[in-house]
Amino acid sequence: MFKILTTGFWEAIARLILRNKIFILIAIILATIFFSTQWKYMQFSSTEANLLPDDHEVNLTYNNFLKIFGEEGNLVVLGVKDSTIFTVKQLNAWNNLADSFKDYDEVDAVLSIKDLKKLVKNTEEVKFDLEPFIQDSISSMEEILKLEDDLFKKYPFYDNFLFNAETKTLRTALYLKKDFINTPARKVFILNVLQEKVDAFEEQTGLDVRVSGMPYIRTLSSQSIIDEIPIFIGGALFVTSLIFFLFFRSFRATFISLIVVCIGVMWTFGILGLLGYEITVLTALIPPLIIVIGIPNCVFLINKYQQEVKSHGNKVKSLQRVITKVGNATLMTNVTTASGFATFIFTESTLLKEFGIVASLSILAIFLLCLLVIPIMYTFLPYPKERHLEHLNKRWIGRFVGWMESMVKNKKITIYITTLILIVTSIIGIYQIKISGSLIEDMPQNTEFFRDIRFFESEFNGIMPLEILIDTKRKKGVMKLSTLKRMDELEELIHHIPELSRPISVVSLVKYSKQAYYNGNPKYYQLPTSQENSFILSYAKNSTSNTDMLSDFVDSTGQYARITTFMKDIGTDKMERIEEDLQDEIDKLFPKERYEVTITGKALVFQKGTKYLVKNLMISLTLAIILIALFMAYLFRSFKMIVVSLIPNLLPLLITAGIMGYIGVPIKPSTILVFSIAFGISVDDTIHFLAKYRQELQANNWKIRKSVYGALRETGVSMIYTSIVLFFGFSVFTISSFGGTVALGALVSITLLFAMLSNLLLLPSLLLSLERNIANKEVLRKPSIDIIPPEDDVENNDFKENKD
Repeated sequence: MFKILTTGFWEAIARLILRNKIFILIAIILATIFFSTQWKYMQFSSTEANLLPDDHEVNLTYNNFLKIFGEEGNLVVLGVKDSTIFTVKQLNAWNNLADSFKDYDEVDAVLSIKDLKKLVKNTEEVKFDLEPFIQDSISSMEEILKLEDDLFKKYPFYDNFLFNAETKTLRTALYLKKDFINTPARKVFILNVLQEKVDAFEEQTGLDVRVSGMPYIRTLSSQSIIDEIPIFIGGALFVTSLIFFLFFRSFRATFISLIVVCIGVMWTFGILGLLGYEITVLTALIPPLIIVIGIPNCVFLINKYQQEVKSHGNKVKSLQRVITKVGNATLMTNVTTASGFATFIFTESTLLKEFGIVASLSILAIFLLCLLVIPIMYTFLPYPKERHLEHLNKRWIGRFVGWMESMVKNKKITIYITTLILIVTSIIGIYQIKISGSLIEDMPQNTEFFRDIRFFESEFNGIMPLEILIDTKRKKGVMKLSTLKRMDELEELIHHIPELSRPISVVSLVKYSKQAYYNGNPKYYQLPTSQENSFILSYAKNSTSNTDMLSDFVDSTGQYARITTFMKDIGTDKMERIEEDLQDEIDKLFPKERYEVTITGKALVFQKGTKYLVKNLMISLTLAIILIALFMAYLFRSFKMIVVSLIPNLLPLLITAGIMGYIGVPIKPSTILVFSIAFGISVDDTIHFLAKYRQELQANNWKIRKSVYGALRETGVSMIYTSIVLFFGFSVFTISSFGGTVALGALVSITLLFAMLSNLLLLPSLLLSLERNIANKEVLRKPSIDIIPPEDDVENNDFKENKD
């Protein structure tokens, strides 16, 4: 395929573009209109990012749990920690707030202090009755004192669920309907109903209400992503266009570049809608990425046009040479950049696949737009003015390139020693990198909802559900006393793990039933003996209220039970230790021939997903290296050139990984992307340099040193330009409120900065040191692809200056 990418081919492309400019512009406008019609199909993700393949064992276990008990992340909690809550007016207002949610179709159930009921033994009908602690409303402080005495001292069943007896913190639980929880309607309810009611309550009472729970967190986190998209796009446009203008001092050139990248962004959103992909924390990064990657394309094309105009003053000839000389090089660099993103397609993670597909397609689209729009736009515009060409003689860049040339000439040993020190230091840092499987670590930490997460972690030991599913392998096996005792022992272990909240299961309900059987005496809050069990169960079977409470903990067949606990935001290492401790206890308590017990829940799924992505990081990065190495092999037909070209691009990745270890940035879904993205972009500089180096060799009769210095002077300016644009462009992501996005922007910026220095110092030094081994004339004289056509390409007579 690449055989056709010769000078003649690109001359034909140039003729095609410049002769059919009106038709091409109309086609671009129609394509843009088409993509804009696809925007309506864009959706924002309503669920957490599932990083695991659908057929992964952890996902299958979780989906099996959902099939039995339904969506487990449907709880929203409201909390208040204020001594004034225990007054008649405030407590009634708190209960009224909870009652106000009960009439909404989206709400399945509401539990507040007012809704709590005590089991009361009814000896006449041999059943348990439910009696409310509060009848209608509270009318005196005496009632409040009695309520405190009952709840905080006599009924441990409710402790740490709707209140914290030690800190006197109250909370209300809203269970949203499970078939509604993962739909866009959840956002409307959370933002337009829940938040408005809470705000009105705070204004009325002066109380500070904390709100949390997975539906609430997901909604506000998704809203933060939506809010940041225009900020990223606007920031990327402002920063890159400002830098572009400072380089070129031309409003005309800046405006053309902005048009191109804005159309590219429109196409990106259209691709998302066309493919039906959701906008997630990853895909939301693609539009500003396209701006950051597209502007360097504009730099190359416009810079070449202005160089040609300054050289000979023929506008049409200049535009022809822009396409023939820069088109192939720009194509190759965009293909390598797209390859870095495309490697994510080969992972098993749906989230990364979608990111890789949309990003790689969008990068190729922005290349096509740059190649078509920029030359065509300049055919309608007058010649650049003298002031627009002044940047071609910038002294500071000349001095910087001169310094680098001097370093390569005279300080190669210094460069190698510095490289070796960086490698050793980076390897030490890499061993300090940790893996983070935190579900909330990357969430905006300066927001109210993040502070509320920490509040509930402090008061109730977390809000992220961790579930243990127990299959007794026989109907009604859960209510066997032997099963209940095993579950109770497991709950004892959970209770003593500080990172986990008090567990909730059928065991608590059975203990509560025994307490009720003994007329509410709290010392009988324990599992019944085998003799007591038959009496208590006879009461329980006659109680419809007990059946309703039981349905949340035991399935309809009585074969499956669940133990629910909530987990604090902890690191992957702690999570793995907790999982090991739980699994060891499960193996001891539940014989495998009689029980099948699995640990699941959103927190565990996310943690396993992060570990899975780390493995995929190595796969995708290795694949990116192999793909680009194959490309370089096809380009230069030399194994030694492949090695020489890869070293300057792998070094920055090593340095970045070392920095992550030293400053404590963990490997997580967001930072995993850094390496493949940065490698795909940084190798562009290598391709430009080596292509120019080969051309210089031919022009200088295979004089190695002269060719290296010539390539350095020629490509150094454009590398510096594009690296500055990329550095500040990716730095835009550091304004994000998401920690992972900040880390991604900062780390890619740092990596690309090191990549520029590595390609301008280490790469030419290696070429000079290994000149005898790699200066193979036959290999470099006849490359598979002419990235940069020869300088003496013949002017095409078909191009005439149009003076109309």
